[in-house]
Amino acid sequence: MKKAEKTRSYIIEQTAEIFNKKGYAATSLSDITKATGLTKGSIYGNFESKEEVAIAVFEHLANFVHNAVQHALGKDYPSQRDRLVAVTELYRNGWSQFFVKGGCPLLNAATEADDTFPELKKYTSNAFERWAKEIVKVIDAGIRSGEFNEDINAKDYAYLFIMLIEGGILLSKTHSRQNHLHKALDRIIKIIDDEIVA
Repeated sequence: MKKAEKTRSYIIEQTAEIFNKKGYAATSLSDITKATGLTKGSIYGNFESKEEVAIAVFEHLANFVHNAVQHALGKDYPSQRDRLVAVTELYRNGWSQFFVKGGCPLLNAATEADDTFPELKKYTSNAFERWAKEIVKVIDAGIRSGEFNEDINAKDYAYLFIMLIEGGILLSKTHSRQNHLHKALDRIIKIIDDEIVA
């Protein structure tokens, strides 16, 4: 890795939690310089603007979520049902790693960027689409193997699961209690067993 790439990575890693906790608009250049120990000139020598840092940070955080979901889905499970349930276990067991660092970075960015940061909104939309595609792959595999009902819409269920997870995270974060997220995850498992499994 070249020096410039190392510096960019360093800036991204040192500021990711700050952006996720404070928000993309509220994180200031002085927050970035304080977190990294670098000068303003050094930051702007590696990024054209604070917005460029914000997008790079979001991509970094979104990749973290994507890799965690892929890892959960990629394990060797006896059934496609177990692979879907693995996503609920990822969030059930990973409560602390998401909440201590400010909550779900996809949810945070999507909420903030909706009307104020159109470029970031594009990136968040793509991140949710990528997550949905991973779930769709598992559902499609279950349909092909005969494990899942053949008349279900995989994409609809993928987005329903994401809505339940993100809604559960939002309420749990707001009330500082895990129970809302756990209820959402329990509901996903019930939907899998009652509506998806053949």
